[in-house]
Amino acid sequence: MERRGGRQQDCGDSVSGRREWRPVIYRKCTDALWLLLFFLFWAGLMFITGYAVMAGAAERLVLGYDSFGNICGRRNTPVKGAPLSGQDMTNKKYVFFLNSCSLEMQSLKISAVSLCVSSCPQEQLNSLEDLQSFARNNGSCLCVYNLNVSSYTLNPKAAELCPALPVPPSKSFPLLNRCVPQNPECYSKYASVLISMVNEMDVFHRILSGILARRDTVVGLCFLALAFSFILVLAFRFIRTLLVHTLIALVVFGLLFVSGVLWWLYYDYRSDPSTELETEKENVKFLLGYAVFSTIVTVVLLSLILVLRKRLQFAVQLFRIVGKVIGRIPFLLFQPLWTFLILTVFWVFWVAVLLSLGTAGTAQTTSGGQVEYRALSGISYMAWYHFVGLIWTSEFILACQQMTIAGAVVACYFNRNKNSPPPHPVLSSISVLFCYHLGTAVKGSFLITILRIPRIVLLYLYNILKEKENACAKCLFKCCFCWFWCQESCLRYFNQHAYTTTAINGTNFCTSAKDAVFILAKNSAKLASISCFGDFILFLGKVFVVCFTVFGGLMAFNYHRELQAWVVPLLLVGFFAYLMSHSFLSVFEVTADAMFLCFAVDMETNDGSAERPYFVDQELLTFVSQSNKLTEGQKHRSMRPFRDNEDGTELQPMT
Repeated sequence: MERRGGRQQDCGDSVSGRREWRPVIYRKCTDALWLLLFFLFWAGLMFITGYAVMAGAAERLVLGYDSFGNICGRRNTPVKGAPLSGQDMTNKKYVFFLNSCSLEMQSLKISAVSLCVSSCPQEQLNSLEDLQSFARNNGSCLCVYNLNVSSYTLNPKAAELCPALPVPPSKSFPLLNRCVPQNPECYSKYASVLISMVNEMDVFHRILSGILARRDTVVGLCFLALAFSFILVLAFRFIRTLLVHTLIALVVFGLLFVSGVLWWLYYDYRSDPSTELETEKENVKFLLGYAVFSTIVTVVLLSLILVLRKRLQFAVQLFRIVGKVIGRIPFLLFQPLWTFLILTVFWVFWVAVLLSLGTAGTAQTTSGGQVEYRALSGISYMAWYHFVGLIWTSEFILACQQMTIAGAVVACYFNRNKNSPPPHPVLSSISVLFCYHLGTAVKGSFLITILRIPRIVLLYLYNILKEKENACAKCLFKCCFCWFWCQESCLRYFNQHAYTTTAINGTNFCTSAKDAVFILAKNSAKLASISCFGDFILFLGKVFVVCFTVFGGLMAFNYHRELQAWVVPLLLVGFFAYLMSHSFLSVFEVTADAMFLCFAVDMETNDGSAERPYFVDQELLTFVSQSNKLTEGQKHRSMRPFRDNEDGTELQPMT
């Protein structure tokens, strides 16, 4: 599939001599094998999805289930060999144990008959007559399902099918939907067994329980981050000096306030004598980590703000020029919304599959018609594969957004008539992306994923070995984390310019990356200072979104501490908030970087003469000249130092 109109140039050819930049003259499919690999990878994800849907039941994590295979609070399907399974438990939302005062733990399971009931007994029940009266008055049967209420006092086996007498008063627990006895002696035994069960449960299931228990809060916080991001996009579009000062003030306030709240919560949790559950101990450890990280970020950002405070007017002028470019392509402001919607759909799909995968197990009947769920082998490998899918697909979606924005900016920059931009540049860029360059986006996102996987493996090993308390090993792990993070940041920077180069020349990822490095290396001193401060202001905007979203999460999660590893869902919310803000604010970041790369190509190829005039408009040229301390009266030909060669190739406008 090719687009012709100029001299053919294979995108796999090596660069001999100086690159002849020829925007949109030639197009062919780039990195097609990588696109095929991505399709095969997603075929594996679809297999895991089907397996998780067939074998999993995420409701068991939070809703609880009885001894006969019924999940409380929902309609159930029958289990073969279990006559009491398959019942409608829509109105029976609580798990009640027949012998709540003498529970025992066996293999992470409570070895006692449990039932789904509609309400927990609020008063002590001393006889079968009391059980019968409670069932009739409250509609909550505390005996096994196949025993009729009228037979409580007549059936000779009622003592075996009903709870041990006396039944202590109990109330429903906020999480896990258990009826917890209020009698002090029974409560101590019940709590010790429940604490053992939760502590021995692996971290993966505890985190899933926390996410499911507060799923409404997580979704609400994600929409809060969306609102903050959209407001910032509109604000940056019409930025003024006062707005920059206001943003910096809000970021400073948010960092100081969130850091203070995190330290206060940490000391509040640590001084709480009732911290017995492993989840609460995890909350304390994560809060300490959050507080230290937030404090370090606050100190670093405050120092940078203090150093760069004199260049605020420079940032305002930069965003005014970027806003002018976006004003010519107004639909760029809606591009992050589509990206966010696609990411949201994918994240919801990913979490749903993860929850189902985490509860995948086969129902097996035991003696007495009871049901046990046995975990299936190979789940951990599927979970890792699924996690790689999260990173790769998310990065691919963001790469597609970057290529779309870069393509639209290239179309408008290399257009002679600035007052008449090309029609529908965003739609044209999307069309070119899907027809020719999806493989390039796949390859770039895969490289980011490859750098992230070692960091995740190191984090996993660090958690395993942290109890060794080896200071040298800890320092080595932290150095490795820092190294991979720096590598990933550099790769993201070059990926973005490689995508812009692909939008200009239509070459594959490797060739585009080589060309981008070549042109950036020649102009790094002139362009680096221009984009760095603008990127810093955009980063402050992302910090603003994350800070206030995390603050809302702290206020929401802190009121529900029971048995929840809520600090990890809070980290997930913070991660999503950063991705949302990055997705929205990257419009300005990608637009600025693409514009300056086009400017460097323009200066490299043209000389401002009548035969080879510049494509750049006067405002951008003046801005770059001032930022590099050039004289005010310098004309277009004074930009010859940008070029190492007098020979140039005429750039053609977007067709």
